[in-house]
Amino acid sequence: MYVWLRLARMMATARSRGTYRIGGESRLAFRCLPTDIDSNMHLNNARYMMLADVGRIDIFARAGLLKLARQNKWAPMMGGLQAVYVREIRLWTKFEVVSTVETWEDTQVIGRHRFVLEDGRTAALVMTTAGVYDFRNRQFLKIDDLFNALGETARPRPPSEEERIFMASHAGLRQLAKGAV
Repeated sequence: MYVWLRLARMMATARSRGTYRIGGESRLAFRCLPTDIDSNMHLNNARYMMLADVGRIDIFARAGLLKLARQNKWAPMMGGLQAVYVREIRLWTKFEVVSTVETWEDTQVIGRHRFVLEDGRTAALVMTTAGVYDFRNRQFLKIDDLFNALGETARPRPPSEEERIFMASHAGLRQLAKGAV
């Protein structure tokens, strides 16, 4: 099943998984299919990013963000990501993508996507930064304001050392990209 079919399946079953609340998890089960692999017969690095997108969209849909975004001309947007691969996901292997909102500062949310094998071991970890762009006001929303609009009362925890390093690395790479000719 190509990623679009997986996305459709996730959307069709989102309601049955209940509302997403900060501190919760999105858990989506997959199997590594022939359309997912590279020449090493394991999950292609680009497919990890696509499946992390499905987990992130599951959170957006179940939290009510997609509906609110359509009403207010907002758009969730990725800022960047970092991925590490520690175990391969071989052809036909079952695995889960466990997605979470970790914390946030100002206009950016730190997310995490763990690719978990059936035995509970982590195969890969993708850390992301994202925000929600307000097209009417031409700016990114403050995440606290966004969560208030969603009826969410959670407050952010201080970023961990790893998250601070990720955010600093992301900011530096972003500056490099903006200055690139």
